[in-house]
This record gives sequence, structure tokens and C-alpha cells, in this order.
Amino acid sequence: MRFVFIELSRIAENDNNMLENKNSRNVDFAKQQTFGGSVLRIIVVLGGLVSFAAVVLFVTYTYIGSPKERMLKKQNADYQEQLLELDKKIANLDKVLSEIEQRDDEVYRPICNMEAVAVEQRQVGLGGADRYVFLEGYHNSNQMISTAQKLDQLGRKLYIQQKSFKELQKVADKNKKLLASIPAIQPVSVGDLNYISSFYGYRNHPKLHRWIKHKGVDYAAPKGSPIYATGDGVVEHLKSSMLNYGKVVVINHGFGYETLYAHMNKRIVQPGDSVKRGQVIGYVGRTGRVTGVHLHYEVLKDGHSINPRKFYQEDLTAEEYDQMIFVLSL
Repeated sequence: MRFVFIELSRIAENDNNMLENKNSRNVDFAKQQTFGGSVLRIIVVLGGLVSFAAVVLFVTYTYIGSPKERMLKKQNADYQEQLLELDKKIANLDKVLSEIEQRDDEVYRPICNMEAVAVEQRQVGLGGADRYVFLEGYHNSNQMISTAQKLDQLGRKLYIQQKSFKELQKVADKNKKLLASIPAIQPVSVGDLNYISSFYGYRNHPKLHRWIKHKGVDYAAPKGSPIYATGDGVVEHLKSSMLNYGKVVVINHGFGYETLYAHMNKRIVQPGDSVKRGQVIGYVGRTGRVTGVHLHYEVLKDGHSINPRKFYQEDLTAEEYDQMIFVLSL
């Protein structure tokens, strides 16, 4: 009996061990199944996040642009605006330079008996097809090249004008006396001038009532306003043919130039006196054959009358004119 009991106990123990082993294997399998599912879920979530990030980056870089691209676009917009402002400044400088060129050709060079600068020389172009090749390939290359061309052309015009002024300087150094003698200012102060009552050229004479050439300019100004010599020279003796001018002064400036100041109220220089530009030589009046108070002023070159308005600036203020007269009288 004891033997049987022992065998039965052994069989029962083996069965329990087998059962425990089976349960243990089931638990391990369940754990393995649970871990595998967790890993799979993590992989799926990560894949979704990566896909979403890829979509966001694609949309951002395709339709919005990267931060660097946005910064570059802003810089390009700023450069575009700066180029437009530069073009405006170049246009203004070119306008000022054109006015200087005109005055140089029409006033300064004729005064020095020099011919005007040839148009072809002032408008000469800048050659070289590859001159601006370094500006090609940019987003706004056309505008950059256009601005560079304008700057180069402006520089060329400045160079030509600088050469012209140097030539004038050489002639001026040799002809200081000529420049001081040429009638180059208005004979009546801007502050005293009421208006110009008669210009140079043909007109219906107020006294003779017929069309004749008016050889000077009439400056209407208050009686007693100062009259200034318009250039250095010597006061001439009067001719009998000047009786209709009333009280008159004629100055011989040399180099073929003469000026005449008529209908004075009073003259304070005498024939033979040397006068300087800006010196008072008399006062405005209405002597001689006149219809009102004014100064009749003429400029003659080699005995022929020429338009006095070619010889002075008309855009001075009264203060600027007074300052100029003050400097000339020193």
C-alpha cells in the first residue's frame, strides 16, 4: 500500500509540475503578445508623426518659404526700393547738371570767347557689351544694369563738365581784366526794381508812335534808386546824338564793350573817371524824352547793340544782389 501511495504522490507531483510549466508558458506568451502590440502601436504613431511633419514641411517650403527665403525676399524688396530712390536722385542730379551745362555753353564760354562744348562730346556713350555682365543673373538684373548705366553716364557728363571748367579757369587766369570789364550784373538792384517796362527788340515807341528797335532794356524803379556800373571801365565823353537820353553815362569797358545808362536823375561820375563793377554812378530819374521814371540801359559790342539780359542772372533775391554789390565794391 505504501508503495502505491508513493507512486500516486509522484504522479500527482509530476502532473502539478506539468501544469505549472504550461501555465508559465501561457503567461510568457501573453507577455510576448502584449509587448509586440505595444511596439507596433508605437511604430504606427511614430510613422504618423513623421508623415505629418513631412506634409507640414512640404507645405511650408512650397507655399510659404523657409525663414531664410523670407528674409531674402524682404532684402530683395528693400534693395528694389533703394534702387528706385537712387534712380530719382540720379534724375535730379542730371537735371541740375544739364542746367550747368547750358549756362556753361551759353554764358561762361561766350564771355571768354570760347566755343560751346560739342553736343557729340557731351552725349558720348559708354562702350563695352560686357561692361555690366557682372550684374547679370540676379532677380532684378535689368534694373541694376539700368541704374549702373545712368550712374556711369552721369559720371561721364561730370567729367566733361569738369574739363570745360578747367579750360575756362585757364582762360580766366589769362583774362581777369576782360572778365572784370564785361558788363555782367543788372544795373538796378533787384530790391529797387518795380518791373521791366520795355524789353530789348522791336516795339511801338511810346513817343514816336511807330515800330522801331529798342536797343536796350528799361528798368522801372523809384526815383533816386542807385544805378551801378555793370563792369570795370572808363567813363566816356558824351556825343551830341545822346541829347534825348537826358542825363546819361557811357562807360567804355575795353575789349569792344560799352554800356549806356540814360534818363538819370543825377550822375556822380565824370568823363575820364575809372569805375569798378558795382560802383554807384548815378540815380534813376526821368530826364530826356521819357514817359515815366526809369533807367534805360544798353550794352554794345564793337558798336552794335546786344541784348543786356544775356549778361546777368535774373533769379537773384534782393539780399543776394545786395551782398554781391557789397563784395564787388570791396
